[in-house]
Amino acid sequence: MTDLLELYQDLHAHPELAGEEKRTADVLARELTALGFTVRSGIGGHGVVAAFENGAGPTVAVRTELDALPLTERTGLPYAAGGSAMHACGHDLHLTAVVGAARELVATRAEWRGRVVVLGQPAEETLEGALAMVADGVHDVFGAPDALLAQHAVPGPVGRVGHSPGQITAPCAELAITVHGRGGHAAVPHLAVDPVVLAAHLVVRLQSVVARETNPADPVVVTVGSVHAGDAANVIPDRVELGVSVRAASDGALARALAAIERVCRAEAAASGAPVEPEVVTVRSAPATTNDRQLVLAVRAAHLSGLGADRVGWTPPVAAAEDFGHLAALPDGGTVPLCYWTLGVGTRGTNHSPDFAPEPAALTDGWRALVLAARAVLAVAEE
Repeated sequence: MTDLLELYQDLHAHPELAGEEKRTADVLARELTALGFTVRSGIGGHGVVAAFENGAGPTVAVRTELDALPLTERTGLPYAAGGSAMHACGHDLHLTAVVGAARELVATRAEWRGRVVVLGQPAEETLEGALAMVADGVHDVFGAPDALLAQHAVPGPVGRVGHSPGQITAPCAELAITVHGRGGHAAVPHLAVDPVVLAAHLVVRLQSVVARETNPADPVVVTVGSVHAGDAANVIPDRVELGVSVRAASDGALARALAAIERVCRAEAAASGAPVEPEVVTVRSAPATTNDRQLVLAVRAAHLSGLGADRVGWTPPVAAAEDFGHLAALPDGGTVPLCYWTLGVGTRGTNHSPDFAPEPAALTDGWRALVLAARAVLAVAEE
């Protein structure tokens, strides 16, 4: 079996974007197969579902993501990725920690009873992978779990875990907005309708949805993450495409923000004399990740006992989004209790930054936190 640090560095050096995670999935399948897990691949794309049976008892599922982000790394690490993809959100660390936890649980199997399931989820960054796995019958492979666990790397003291007894990540939606103009020569702008100017006004005006239409006690974040227009400086294009993400503290705040964004888009287009109505399309969305209070308290107690009070705290809900909540859905309409916590990995960069570099020391803390959480669900073996 591969040394955990070596495994982490290998995954970091070979990132794969959402939907392209074949190598990463194969690595996870290889490591779990070597431990005696029964492995099924190709669930919801490159998803992996693996189970280790250890007698009668509860089933606990542990999720790790597989995908990376379309960023060019600039950490300067000796194992940095080349090219235009990078593990800038810690998914490589998550996967390695899950492998470490699986090794420890197998090694101590005389102390517990039940079933451990590992879910290797593709396409988390595009908020598509969890739904794809559910559509592919993820919980039919080895049966529905009694609890779903996951952790996420965040900047902060190495090894410090943070819990929330309720909502921990935000509901969100990603929009593709197209505004139309009438193309023409840059020398005669009066004969055209310039969609670039329209889009520039729109980018600024969308912030008023946050600043002047959102209750500060029910916050919203609107980010224009991409703007694409034209191919030449002397040509006025006929359209501009914008990628926009919207996150909110509640479903109601998200719905109000989305309605306001569409209204602003149409009003700015009308003000600019656009010949065609703008197109506002919801590309993807995800619900809030809402933890089960009882499960959180049980896992937190295990973390306090095993990690120490100085490494366990509370964390408020964050504006970051996740599709982990989709995995809670069962075919019969029921839901699986969730426990999702944060794991401090140092302060070298922030998530989704080309400078993001978790401290490798967080690996040990990560797999230990997962083992303690899983053991809080699994049955204690009888003497």
